[in-house]
Amino acid sequence: MILQDSVTASNVRRTADGYLTARAKVARTGIQDYLGTEIDPDNKHGLRDVPIVKMYRPESSVFHKDAMRSYAHRPMTNGHPGGKGVDASNWKELAVGQTGGDVIRDGECVDVPLVLMDAAAIADYEAGKRQLSMGYSCEVIFQDGYTPDGEYFHCSAGPMNMNHLSLEHRARAGEEFRIGDTQTQPPQGGHQMADSLRTVIVDGLSVQTTDQGAQAIDKLTRQLSDSATTIQQLKDAHAADLAAKDSELAKKDAEIDGLKAKQLSDADIDKRVQARADLIGKAKAIHDGDYAGKGEAEIRKAVVIAKIGDAAIAGKSEAYIDARFDMLLEDAAKNPAGDPFRQHMIQQDGKTTGDEAEKARLQMIADMQTAHLPKA
Repeated sequence: MILQDSVTASNVRRTADGYLTARAKVARTGIQDYLGTEIDPDNKHGLRDVPIVKMYRPESSVFHKDAMRSYAHRPMTNGHPGGKGVDASNWKELAVGQTGGDVIRDGECVDVPLVLMDAAAIADYEAGKRQLSMGYSCEVIFQDGYTPDGEYFHCSAGPMNMNHLSLEHRARAGEEFRIGDTQTQPPQGGHQMADSLRTVIVDGLSVQTTDQGAQAIDKLTRQLSDSATTIQQLKDAHAADLAAKDSELAKKDAEIDGLKAKQLSDADIDKRVQARADLIGKAKAIHDGDYAGKGEAEIRKAVVIAKIGDAAIAGKSEAYIDARFDMLLEDAAKNPAGDPFRQHMIQQDGKTTGDEAEKARLQMIADMQTAHLPKA
């Protein structure tokens, strides 16, 4: 796996030939931070979705004898080359200097001499392009664990193999070791180091990470915020549904209470039965009709129509009909026997004596019955 690592130069000086020489720390032990998408892009080891993957570089990786030999006599480039890095096929085109052979261990770091020989590259350096970034390869061992100091790591590095040392524009905030500049194209099966570190705020805490790491954190933060918003919307919708159900239940309760209030007691039923019987009795006192199945208003209207006809109440209000009913009832009360003319005729039919016309009729009948008999 091809990696890059930022380094800084010290003891910079110019030679009589115009070359630029310096010493630089090119590697160190400890934890290096990578993006999960860089370390495990195919998710073969379950690390692709881990925002920051911690890779441990033990002494056996950094100071391995093969690693120490690889730091010497490496080509310097003016910017990281793409693809496989620098080899014999492109050295003449890419090399602007080289590292020296005096490779030493300086504490937890590897220190090497370097010389920048190309005039254009030296001019770039003097114009401000002063960051040095190491391009190297190593085997990544996908086995998590803890460093001797108790720091957790997701994976570890095998012996390092330096490929080149690149002159870069990007500074690393004054620190000696930061993750190196990304290549334009990663090598096959390889890995691009993340970009320079940024400080982002995560849950009120300042966290340093790469630009890509910051993007991943920003994305996760937005997703969390969107999830919180969605949850709140669901809660609000649920609360609204509960409120609607409560309102519906309250209406049903009110309807039930209303029905209960309208429910008649036995005493109320008796009163209504008595009131209807009284009304039918009054109606029959006025007009002896069939009032079965009719309501109170219908009974009064039927009585009034029977007595005074449809035309008399056409277009009249119920109050008017009720008033006419009451008037007819008063008239019936004044003459309990009923219609005066009818009563007169009944009285006349019931008489047997005292009526002169009747006497005359009876006499005529008798005369006809005896007319054939001889007179005395």
